[in-house]
Order: sequence, then C-alpha cells, then structure tokens
Amino acid sequence: EYSCEYGSLKFYALCGFGGVLSCGLTHTAVVPLDLVKCRMQVDPQKYKSIFNGFSVTIKEDGFRGLAKGWAPTFIGYSMQGLCKFGFYEVFKILYGNMLGEENAYLWRTSLYLAASASAEFFADIALAPMEAAKVRIQTQPGYANTLRQALPKMFGEEGIWAFYKGVAPLWMRQIPYTMMKFACFERTVEALYKYVVPKPRSECSKPEQLVVTFIAGYIAGVFCAIVSHPADSVVSVLNKEKGSSASQVLVRLGFRGVWKGLFARIIMIGTLTALQWFIYDSVKVYFRLPRPPPPEMPESLKKKLGLAE
Repeated sequence: EYSCEYGSLKFYALCGFGGVLSCGLTHTAVVPLDLVKCRMQVDPQKYKSIFNGFSVTIKEDGFRGLAKGWAPTFIGYSMQGLCKFGFYEVFKILYGNMLGEENAYLWRTSLYLAASASAEFFADIALAPMEAAKVRIQTQPGYANTLRQALPKMFGEEGIWAFYKGVAPLWMRQIPYTMMKFACFERTVEALYKYVVPKPRSECSKPEQLVVTFIAGYIAGVFCAIVSHPADSVVSVLNKEKGSSASQVLVRLGFRGVWKGLFARIIMIGTLTALQWFIYDSVKVYFRLPRPPPPEMPESLKKKLGLAE
C-alpha cells in the first residue's frame, strides 16, 4: 500500500520535496500581494491601503512591477519549505520516540510546538539570504530589479552580514508563526474528524481528506498571521534600512505601526497556509507516503485511566 516506511530516509526526502513545492509555489504566486504589503509597512504615507498600493505600483512600474522579487521568493521559500516540512517530520518522530507512546499522546500539542520550532530554526537560516534580497528589490526603488543585480551589490556593500543580519528577526517572526501553523493545524484536523466530519478518516476518500486538510490549513493560517505580524513589520523595515537594530525599529514603529498591513497579511497567510497544507498532503497521497490518522489514546493509557477493560 505504501511506497516507503514511516520515518525512513525516503519518507523524509519526499516530505522535504512536498515542502519545496508547497512553500515555493504558493509564496511565488502571492508575490504581488506580498510586494504591496512590504511597501505599506516601510512607506505607509505613499502606500495607504492594499488597493492604493496596487494602483500606485502599477502606475509607477506597470503590471510587470508587481512581480518584482519573484526569483528570491521562489528560491528562498523552496529552501525554507524543504527544511520546514522535512525537519518537522524528523523532529516529530524523534521527540515522539523520546517521550514514549503514552506521553507523546498526552503532550502532543507540546510535541508539535517543539518539533515545528526546531524545524523552523534551520529553515530560517536557509531562507534569510533570499528574504534579504527580496525586501531590497521590492522596497528600495532603483536599488536592483533582479536577483542577479541585488546579490553582488549587497555583498559589496556589507559582505556576508547583508544576507544574515535579518535572521534573528526572521526567527522572531517565523518560529511563532510555524509553531502556530503546525500545532493549530494538527489539533484542528483532530477536532474536525472528531466533531464535524460524520465518519472516521479511514472511511473518507482521499479527496474528502484533502478538503479537511485545506479547511484546517486556513484556520491555522489566520492565527499564524496575527501571531507573527509585528515581527514581520520589523523585518520589512530592518532590511530596508542600514544600521538599525530590531529593537530600535520596534520602538520607532510603536504599537499601531507594527499592525500596519494586517488585513492584507491575514488574506495572504490564510490562503497560503491552506494551499501549503493541501499541496503537501497531495504530494504525500501521490507518492503513497504513510499518513498516520489523527492520534488516539493508546490502549495502555486507557487502562491506566480506567477507560478500558
């Protein structure tokens, strides 16, 4: 039935490939919305709203201007997806084995949080150089129009530091985001099968299972956007300005400033997260990877709690 064993090298490799497709394709597809969101964060006087941001960008750069930064987005988020989803499966199994079957069930939310945080730590190191280039291309007029122009210019001005100075704010933004993305998704799937879907997952067809995946992904995405938005604002401003620290930018933006562009981001991240989980799960279905059902209480624990004979 399955093409490989759960937790095998082939399993992890194909999960990583699913991550490449799910993150690389979806982030590239929403580059125009991301471009406007970044410009609203760094220049709110000029780009007053989503619709105003689109019209100003089209007026100045034409429709082609909306695709600015697509190359670093595609490369950076493909690398991030590879590490995020691939390592999540690695750490989930590793930490689950360390806890043992009963504790892994009882502490499953903490397990999802720990595994996703560990995976995102490495994913952001892979993403940081391309994220820095993307923000420069999108928010600094005249700096560079393509990735090939941006990389040597950035290296010439600030050396290797130019590509990694945003990694700490990226961790601030992405680690809470990913913890919410994975833990909220896993628990929402569990709740949907328990309270909403009228039959067990084993009796659902593959398309029905993928619909549940999409709905759970969207719900997780809305929470992700809210949790990570202040740090996202800081990253955008930090990559635009030289010589500023994350704490200086945070103080200058203030409470209201860090929430600029939140509505745009909820639309973007909700859709993104739903599509990412849908693509990732579709890859698992296509390659016939093991997809364990939502966790159930082990028999040994049921006996201890007096819930089984």
